[in-house]
Amino acid sequence: MAKDWFEWHELYQTEDVLQQRLEIVRKYISDSLDAASEGTIQVVSACSGDGRDLLGVLATHPRVKDVRARLVELNPQLVERGREAIAQLGLTEQIEFINGDATLTSSFAGAVPADVVITCGIFGNLPDEEVLQQLIRNLPYFTKKGGFVLWTRGHRDGVNYSERVRQIFQESQFTEVDFQLTATGNMGIGRHRFEGQTLSEPIDEQFFVFTGNPEKAGLLVSPS
Repeated sequence: MAKDWFEWHELYQTEDVLQQRLEIVRKYISDSLDAASEGTIQVVSACSGDGRDLLGVLATHPRVKDVRARLVELNPQLVERGREAIAQLGLTEQIEFINGDATLTSSFAGAVPADVVITCGIFGNLPDEEVLQQLIRNLPYFTKKGGFVLWTRGHRDGVNYSERVRQIFQESQFTEVDFQLTATGNMGIGRHRFEGQTLSEPIDEQFFVFTGNPEKAGLLVSPS
C-alpha cells in the first residue's frame, strides 16, 4: 500500500480506476476551457497532486495561451514534479504551483474567482458531510458566475456517495452539466456550473479539513 501521497500517485501507472478517472477529469477540463469566453481563462486547483489532470490537457489544448492557473499542493515532491512539467510545457509565466495548504482560502487569494475550479480527490477525504457542505458553501468565493467546478467521489461498500454530493451542489446554486461513473463503477466524476453571485470574501478561512490517509487508500483508492 502507498506510504505517502507521492507514492500513491504512482498508482496512476497501474490502477484502472485512477486511469479512468483521470481521462474523464481531463475531458471535463478541456470542455470547460472550450466553453470559456474569449480572453484570459482563470483556473485554480486544490490538492493538485502533480497537476497531471490540468497539465495533461494544456499540453495540446488550443486555448493554452489564454490560461492562467494556480495549483496548490502540500506534498513537496509532487509540487516539484508538477513544476518540472510546467517548465517542459513552457508555461512558467502562466501557471504557478504553490507548495502550501489547500484547505486555506488565503492560498488562493489573487487567483479567484476562477472560470474553472478543480476539487478532484478531495470529497472522499473529508471527515463528514458537514465539512463537505462547508466546502461547497465556500465555492461561490472561488467561482465566477457561469464558471465550472469539477469534482470526484468514490463509492464503497455499496454506497453511492456521489448522489449526495450532486444534491448538495444542486442546493447551492450550481447546475449539473456532466456526471459520469468510471467503467469500474466505483468512482463518480462531476462538473457543475455556478449560477449564483460570486462572493467577494470567503465564508470560512479554512474551508475544509483534509483527513485522507494514503496508507488506507491503497489499491482501493480512497473514496475521493
